[in-house]
Amino acid sequence: MSIEAVREYLKEFDADDKILEFSTSSATVELAAQALGCEGKRIAKTLSFFVESKPVLIVAAGDARIDNKKYKTFFAAKAKMIPFDDIEYYIGHKAGGVCPFGIKEDVEVYLDVSLKRFETVYPACGSSNSAIELTMSQLEKFSKARCWVDVCKDWQ
Repeated sequence: MSIEAVREYLKEFDADDKILEFSTSSATVELAAQALGCEGKRIAKTLSFFVESKPVLIVAAGDARIDNKKYKTFFAAKAKMIPFDDIEYYIGHKAGGVCPFGIKEDVEVYLDVSLKRFETVYPACGSSNSAIELTMSQLEKFSKARCWVDVCKDWQ
């Protein structure tokens, strides 16, 4: 999948024309913050994990890190990231452009509470040079997230 798939997906929400594309890479929190001219913590990074053998995405603030104890308590499993080279196969987007939009149907999305301190955040849009500015309610709706979770640390 790609930015085109995300653009098509976001049409459902009349948001396909809100995607921002950059002439430089936005594949990391730091690069995205530079491209957008915002603080890195406002980048909504999307992390790819296996819970058992099922792929899941956790969208978290750019300055948050997974807290293994919280993760294990919520998912009843040890945090196991999907290997870099396998992300596209399981999620539908290449690393650097992973987002909770236009993903494979069996992937569950969770939003971390580290995002709730912001009015808007910037998740990627399926490519390593794209983003979209969304409110928390838009992010929740557009991502079709299962729920909000508290599985991160170092952002408080």
